[in-house]
Amino acid sequence: MIEIRRANPADWEEIWPILHAVVASGDTYAYPPEIDKEEAFVAWYGPKSIVYVSLLEGIIVGTYILRPNMPGQGSHVANASFMVHPQWQGRGLGKAMGLHALEEAKKADYKAMQFNLVVSTNKEAMALWKNLGFSIVGTLPKSFRHQKLGLVDAFIMHRFLH
Repeated sequence: MIEIRRANPADWEEIWPILHAVVASGDTYAYPPEIDKEEAFVAWYGPKSIVYVSLLEGIIVGTYILRPNMPGQGSHVANASFMVHPQWQGRGLGKAMGLHALEEAKKADYKAMQFNLVVSTNKEAMALWKNLGFSIVGTLPKSFRHQKLGLVDAFIMHRFLH
């Protein structure tokens, strides 16, 4: 059974290995693959971010953040980022966190959710977000420096919440 809850600062010691493993691959996130623990903490626990963790068998195996996509006049649109430790992928954690994030965003009275950079080669993420009602609203040509494939496209994805 997947449990999802708000993270507390002590959870960082279990979140860091997830973030490190996902980012080090250089194929899904714009964070530098060599990001260090302190930089990663500042990025993940940003001032407007609400951090969540997902647990299986009492172990933190995934995390996501929810925050306004933009300040001020754009703050009614949510943004989120999701990570599942590679060893635990393929067990429905991404979908569970995605559904949870959509509900949390609705509770917070966001009107929509937008992802600013979904790497075109990340087929699993593309399929998941489309399955959860997101549409590609823009293409960013060759805007992501993939560790193995070089420059690849990324997409902006969006969906309304209500």
